[in-house]
Amino acid sequence: MQNFRNYYEILEVARDASMDEIKRSYRRLARQYHPDVNQGDKAAEEKFKDLSEAYAVLSDVAKRSQYDQYGNFWQQQGFQKNGRRGQGGEVDFGAFRNFNDFFDQFLSRTSVSSAASPRTTTRTAPRREPPRAPVEDVFRPGTSKTSYTVSTPRPPARRDAEARLTVPLEKAYAGGRERIRLEDGRSLEVNMPSGMVSGQRVRLKGQGVNGGDLYLKIEVSPHSFFKVEDADIVCQLPITPSEAVLGGAIEVPTLDGMVKMNIPAGVRSGQRLRLANKGYPIGSTSAEDGVARGDQIVEIQIAFPKELTEQERELYEKLRQFESFNPRQNLI
Repeated sequence: MQNFRNYYEILEVARDASMDEIKRSYRRLARQYHPDVNQGDKAAEEKFKDLSEAYAVLSDVAKRSQYDQYGNFWQQQGFQKNGRRGQGGEVDFGAFRNFNDFFDQFLSRTSVSSAASPRTTTRTAPRREPPRAPVEDVFRPGTSKTSYTVSTPRPPARRDAEARLTVPLEKAYAGGRERIRLEDGRSLEVNMPSGMVSGQRVRLKGQGVNGGDLYLKIEVSPHSFFKVEDADIVCQLPITPSEAVLGGAIEVPTLDGMVKMNIPAGVRSGQRLRLANKGYPIGSTSAEDGVARGDQIVEIQIAFPKELTEQERELYEKLRQFESFNPRQNLI
């Protein structure tokens, strides 16, 4: 017959172990025997239940004191024979077949009536899995019937969380579905809105702490060609000297792709031209109008070749002979 269940031995700690030592040992062993780590291993599952039961008692000061007291009584020589070593008549140990039956009652797993004959236990409920949190007992010595209650731990509080997400300008502009990896290792597929800007927060419902919300704080990374100024997109466009003098249609990159723009003849370096409705979204209008947008500002930069072919050099020489324009004519 199994008698005393040694919780100290189960948790692999000494009887005089401190609360910190008990907690550290429990966490170490719980990680080792957790059912999620040992799927399908019944022995590990039972070991984990024993660890949880032992910790529920030894981590509670009052229960640990009672456990030590009753455990000492149970192990005393001759106890099994006379079967009634309560202190001051508080507990009739003779009503229990072994120590485990007693502590089953202590942990509110059975109900025992004092009217039952000695060594007779009336079980009103099958043995349940031991609680993983300490239980509160309401034992009152001297009453005709002993009852116990188990406190229900409150669920962890929901809490919102915030994470920083850096996105390229093209993705911030277009939006759409994107798979992101958070700092805590989670990978989420997110439907990103279009027209995101730095400092904006995107809410992910239920992805925070314990069912709270997760807020992604958006940071738009700098672009090598485009620059966002309010709702406008600004870029510097290099053109050749002949394009500046003669003008004509050239292709210009935009966030929507390449578009054609007419350069006026005689355009100056630094002059700004405007592509209407090719800027950043600034909010929704009617369904017919779609989304309102800013403009794209194209700043002209006349670029000169650093190296010339022989033919290009000859043409520039001829041009210098025939050109009448003198930019230094009116300096003095």
